Amino acid sequence: MKKPTVDEVLQQGIYGALETKPDERRKYLGTIRERIIIALKKVQVAEEEVYPQVDQNLKENPQSHLLLNGNMNYEELSKYVKLATKYKIEHTIVTNKEHDTEIGLVLAMDHAIDKAEIYITKKEVVPQEIKKNKGFLAKIFKK
Repeated sequence: MKKPTVDEVLQQGIYGALETKPDERRKYLGTIRERIIIALKKVQVAEEEVYPQVDQNLKENPQSHLLLNGNMNYEELSKYVKLATKYKIEHTIVTNKEHDTEIGLVLAMDHAIDKAEIYITKKEVVPQEIKKNKGFLAKIFKK
């Protein structure tokens, strides 16, 4: 590993440490896309109901980290904070005054997982238990 030059040290002192993919980090609430399990846009987070996919992924990934957009109202975020607390998942409310992103929620890992599709487009319908119909003879011979 090469030693940093005086100019590099001065630049880091003035502007801070170099960061990989800064635009991507601003968009995805401080993380990069390759670490994301799922993401919701602000309008989706603002809906009254919790997305069942978020609930399921929180349950399945106890080592994940939930990032929420701090530029949104806390009332809209609170249902996801409660879910994270329920499953003992770390959560962070990220506020970036210089850059506002359309992303409202990100569930991410601390390492790359490279999931192809991270955006949830619609709520899944949770299947209800279907009652089995009794046969014709069972109806006739009720006891």
